[in-house]
Amino acid sequence: MNPKFIFVAGGVMSGVGKGVSCASIGKILQSKGYKVTAIKIDPYINVDAGTMNPTEHGEVFVTDDGDETDQDIGNYERFLDQDILSTNYMTTGRVYLSVIQRERNLEYGGKCVEVVPHVPEEVINRIKKATELAKADFTIVEIGGTVGEYQNILFLEAVRLMRTKIPDDVIVILVSYFPIPSKIGEMKTKPTQYAVRTLNSAGIFPDFILCRADVPLDEVRKEKLATFCNIPKENAISAPDIDTIYEVPLNFEKEKLGDKILEKFCLKPKGKDMKDWRELVEKIKKTKEKVNIGIVGKYFATGDFTLADSYISVIEAIKHASWANDRQPVLCWINSEEFEKDPNKLSELKKYDGIIVPGGFGSRGVEGKISAIKYCRENNIPYFGLCYGMQLATIEFARNVAGLANANTPEVDEKTPYPVVHTMADQVSKIKEKKMGGTMRLGAYPCVLAKDSVSFKAYGQKEISERHRHRYEFNNEYRKLLEEKGLRIAGTSPDNKLVEIIEVPNHKFFVGTQFHPEFKSRPLKPHPLFREFIKAAIS
Repeated sequence: MNPKFIFVAGGVMSGVGKGVSCASIGKILQSKGYKVTAIKIDPYINVDAGTMNPTEHGEVFVTDDGDETDQDIGNYERFLDQDILSTNYMTTGRVYLSVIQRERNLEYGGKCVEVVPHVPEEVINRIKKATELAKADFTIVEIGGTVGEYQNILFLEAVRLMRTKIPDDVIVILVSYFPIPSKIGEMKTKPTQYAVRTLNSAGIFPDFILCRADVPLDEVRKEKLATFCNIPKENAISAPDIDTIYEVPLNFEKEKLGDKILEKFCLKPKGKDMKDWRELVEKIKKTKEKVNIGIVGKYFATGDFTLADSYISVIEAIKHASWANDRQPVLCWINSEEFEKDPNKLSELKKYDGIIVPGGFGSRGVEGKISAIKYCRENNIPYFGLCYGMQLATIEFARNVAGLANANTPEVDEKTPYPVVHTMADQVSKIKEKKMGGTMRLGAYPCVLAKDSVSFKAYGQKEISERHRHRYEFNNEYRKLLEEKGLRIAGTSPDNKLVEIIEVPNHKFFVGTQFHPEFKSRPLKPHPLFREFIKAAIS
């Protein structure tokens, strides 16, 4: 069969679950026997997500082949249980850069290169290339933001062109928010009606509307959508708030969304198996015992609100591991700067079963993180350091166990007398010349584990592959001294030049990884290190 394309756009406001909706539709189509891939379009001029502010945009998710992408690529990987590569991510900046490079290379044969049609055509070429590489039956394409945003018009034009050329192979789904004003008490469809009209003005008519709201849509609201939005009533699909995103595919299936999509393409199911997924959701709902995990970081605040999306993969990895250990995770956000203002607050860490210091950059809040790490090490509180969390654990150990006062990383203190973490050799010139975008050590690299380590016990194998995103590394000049003082080097690169994992022996759990294990955790396949961390936290 010809590949089928499902475009998913947003209405009314962003952040209502387009990424999870795309991932859920993909999961449903997978269960019906089809091969699925998913693409994310970000309407930013940034060439990749690596230079985007995490408190505004959410975490930077890293693919196996080293692309810095939007967090929704992580949702796709977790739901579809497959690696999504760089071909499946594009931004406005990336698309324009490709068009300009092609023009410079005379690949347009002397034509006057125009925004339309050449930019939408580049978008279409990228969609088709990703589909071919994945050998997908279905390609689900998420357009970031909302249909009313000016910067999305070129992507909507690409949708219009594809639908014009291959109408039998393209459908459009709108994910829209339905507010229920507290003083009125009635669900309002008017914002969605305007979103649909905006989409219509771009020459596109949605086939389905996924109706995000506090509660399920009633028949009256569905009839209104049928009347004013030009869709069959049964194609208004309820998408109410729920406790876990992993229930979304099951909710969609209650309204037979998968079968309706296949029917739209004149296709039939080739299988029907979501047994493991249903069992997972049932387990999540039934699990009552709790495990309390504190996350010490700084990318939380956005005005008066907390943006958990800055660490979404870490959060999901904790959930996966907790459910596998028959626990319901209770997460608490701890601002490391509070420990710098008042060291007495460190004693509050005792109320948590485990502490995580995730990845990050820069000097703000660093001394607070180091104090928290010291407290965990000295009080036998399970500790898991990810990337920067591993580097800061190295610094803490050097200062307080190895006696290297003022040990640090040049990222924080260029004049430190003991740079136990230092700039990677190939990064020095890049930093000096300010070649910062997409130039870190990125993507999957192999790691060899020490057989006497906690990490080896967790993985159950000697060589692993994990994803990285960093410019600094453990300084091998201090390796011998730190090992003599009791630090265990639990994992290294195959050539033994790069320290990948550190551990503190005779501790419930004290592990730091230079890589980001959270990127490879899946709901049905919890990451081994997160699984062991939660197990230690429970004990």
